[in-house]
Amino acid sequence: MKTILIIDDEEKLRALLAKIISLEGFEVYQASDAKSGLKKLEQSDIDVVLCDVKLPDGNGVDLIKLIKDNHPRTEIILLTAYGNIPDGVQAIKNGAFDYIIKGDDNNKIIPLLNRVIEKVELSKRVQQLEKQLGNKYSFESILGKSKVIKSAIEAARKVSITDATVLLTGETGTGKEVFAQAIHAASTRNKFNFIAVNCSAFSKELLENELFGHKAGAFTGAIKDSKGIFEEANNGTVFLDEIGEMPLDLQAKLLRVLEAQEYLKVGDSKTTKINVRIIAATNRDLQKEIEAARFREDLFYRISAFQIQLPSLRERAIDIEELSIHFLHFFTRKTNKKISSLSHSYIDSLKLHSWKGNIRELKNVIERSVILTEGNEIDIESLPLNFEKREQSSSTKQLSAFDLTSAEKIHIQKVLNYANGNKTETARLLNIALTTLYRKLDEYQLI
Repeated sequence: MKTILIIDDEEKLRALLAKIISLEGFEVYQASDAKSGLKKLEQSDIDVVLCDVKLPDGNGVDLIKLIKDNHPRTEIILLTAYGNIPDGVQAIKNGAFDYIIKGDDNNKIIPLLNRVIEKVELSKRVQQLEKQLGNKYSFESILGKSKVIKSAIEAARKVSITDATVLLTGETGTGKEVFAQAIHAASTRNKFNFIAVNCSAFSKELLENELFGHKAGAFTGAIKDSKGIFEEANNGTVFLDEIGEMPLDLQAKLLRVLEAQEYLKVGDSKTTKINVRIIAATNRDLQKEIEAARFREDLFYRISAFQIQLPSLRERAIDIEELSIHFLHFFTRKTNKKISSLSHSYIDSLKLHSWKGNIRELKNVIERSVILTEGNEIDIESLPLNFEKREQSSSTKQLSAFDLTSAEKIHIQKVLNYANGNKTETARLLNIALTTLYRKLDEYQLI
């Protein structure tokens, strides 16, 4: 319910206002002086304060600033005496929403309250969205109980409160951008921009312009100055994904940013000063890239001052079920489906998979299963063909780990996984006929 606090020492007028306002559906609190009014504000969540100028223990105009300092989302309307407009003007300067003339503007109170409540509700929605956004990118949003993921989270927490450059390494799909977002959200720069750029998504010329911007006339079509990502992210964080793909001459410019916090825009002769934190990520072995003369050694030592290796999904199989349930809830909400669980055989099959695409691949598999499932439980029938599927049925043939057929089944499955489900390529690698492969896939229930 919308809450109003009336602070006025005139009991009859206060009671009249309370009656008028409560009839419109507001919950009304009353106070006769500044001290009791401030106490009410501490005890209750007040949306709007109606405050008289002259109070027994203070001045309403001065009280506005005190209220705003301690309760910034509470809006204030000043009740001023006729002919005392300067009080109203000063009240606005101190942070009041508006003022009304006491006794003469009673018919204006409700429309004014409705306007101010709209502002309060908008402010509350913004606050809620900010909270949701903060939760989305917090370390608490990173799921998993395995030792390897907990170790990575702990390292990221410790470095987040510093300004150190961070290098995130690991296979594709392990969540490097999620970690970068969490580091930024926990840092002192979190009120400023976080901007991510994939270095492999642009040509050299486009990447240079994307990062550093350009001056008007720098090239054909450059009719005005343009800011680059570093300038847009000033005082915030820049996340350079796939930094191992960055061309060598741009690596030199990046080194200058790291060393001097300055750079030259394309076509400019004057340096641009910035203050940014850089988080980089790669799925490449940068030491091998240095040996192959594709990555600068001096840049490597600057960006790897604090390195965090993110584990593959294979290394944290214990987390697969928790992650799968999270994605299940996400996609059922998105598709408005009433799917409540994952079968045991489905979970077992997920744990057997090699997960070359890691968490990103798992997310795609769960989305596929949600789309294909009609009932309230997801089962192995919705899995892609290149999965080791474990049946729960007692009629299913159980293969011993010491059995020759068991070894053959496992080997075929591994080769099928390696070939990304391509039957022709699998048959070629196994050196058997395609018809033989299909017969064995059917025999071992791999299709």
